[in-house]
Amino acid sequence: MGFQKEFFINNRNRLSSIIEPNSMVLFFSAETFPRTGDQTFKYRQNSDTFYFSGLTQPETCFFIQTDNSKHIVYEHAFIIEPTDYIIIWTGSKYSKSDVSEISGIERVSFLNEFDSVLEERIKCSENIYFSFKNNVRGIKYSYSKVNQYIEKIKSLYSEKIILDADPQFMELRLCKTDEELNKIKKAIEITGNCFNEIRKFLKPGIYEYEIEALIYKEFISNGANDVAYLPIVASGKNNCILHYIDNRNICNKGDLLLLDFGAEYDYYAADLTRTIPVSGKLSQRQADIYASVLKVQRMMIPMMKPGITINELNSKCEELIQEELLNLGLLSVNDIKNQTQNAPAFKKYFMHGLSHFLGLDVHDVGNKDVVLKPGMVLTCEPAIYIREEEFGIRLENDILITDDEPVDLCKNIPIEIADIEK
Repeated sequence: MGFQKEFFINNRNRLSSIIEPNSMVLFFSAETFPRTGDQTFKYRQNSDTFYFSGLTQPETCFFIQTDNSKHIVYEHAFIIEPTDYIIIWTGSKYSKSDVSEISGIERVSFLNEFDSVLEERIKCSENIYFSFKNNVRGIKYSYSKVNQYIEKIKSLYSEKIILDADPQFMELRLCKTDEELNKIKKAIEITGNCFNEIRKFLKPGIYEYEIEALIYKEFISNGANDVAYLPIVASGKNNCILHYIDNRNICNKGDLLLLDFGAEYDYYAADLTRTIPVSGKLSQRQADIYASVLKVQRMMIPMMKPGITINELNSKCEELIQEELLNLGLLSVNDIKNQTQNAPAFKKYFMHGLSHFLGLDVHDVGNKDVVLKPGMVLTCEPAIYIREEEFGIRLENDILITDDEPVDLCKNIPIEIADIEK
């Protein structure tokens, strides 16, 4: 497990080559959030901070500085001082040598020195980069510490140019190295093995939360750090709730179970969706819908090649879904004729997009207008949801873009009707 420090050193050097010369880039760790009076929610490091340092500990920050030739001339990391009190209550913490060994950053100090070092070093840079956290899902998020330092620099150093680092972070993180791909493949392998265990375990009368418990057990016992996102374990009419995470209902005979789940391995995510019969056999109606969704996925994967965008893939997928809905009798020619641009008829049965990028985050950096390049990993997840019939089917695989044909990283995980009924 883990990366060598050369991975993070290389990422910082690549970053220095695409930002403005004579710049400073500041990185802060993710915030901790209180869960109860004396406990926080389980901590996960900010993905960018991890990508450029490998440091996973809370209350960690660092910065790099470049010269006019865009070479890194100074970098410095800051960590919690590991006092006896902190170690007794929360366990061991990084030493200064740990930080250097993990990240390759040689200058390491305790956090109480950060302000004084920053004030001294900031004089040497014209441009100051922060992550403004422009979330790809459009979720509003404001990090108070980042905002505090932005305002401080604006106030004390009005001549400095403050820039958003997110576009550069996105550019670097979109195409995965072989090391990163190996982490994603391992996360997918753990997820696929877990799916096979679920198939053995599932039967009428099982509760959704029992499946969820099995997911956590299989992930952790097979080396995953965590789930990449909260598992969706949706039986019966819950199939049609896109982000259903209650996972409390019983799995009844004749129902379908929609599973959308993925392991996180060394901070890299898998994202898999399968829809399987609780009783082990699809009804004819369920099989017809399943076959249509699988047909669309089989047609879309070969289109995922360099030069196309997710928006273009979405448009083609919508055409194929519409055709299947007509064949299934869910839409009529008149429905199509009377639809509007803002309310296309297919949206009643297929409400989300086909794809998103995958990597350090399950909805990874990159917008839907990014032109696909080799090394990018994205999902392919067509679906049909029929709320009036109280079931839906979604199928999702993770796809690697290459110079040649796309590679289905989930090809070994059962998806054919004969296989999921076995």
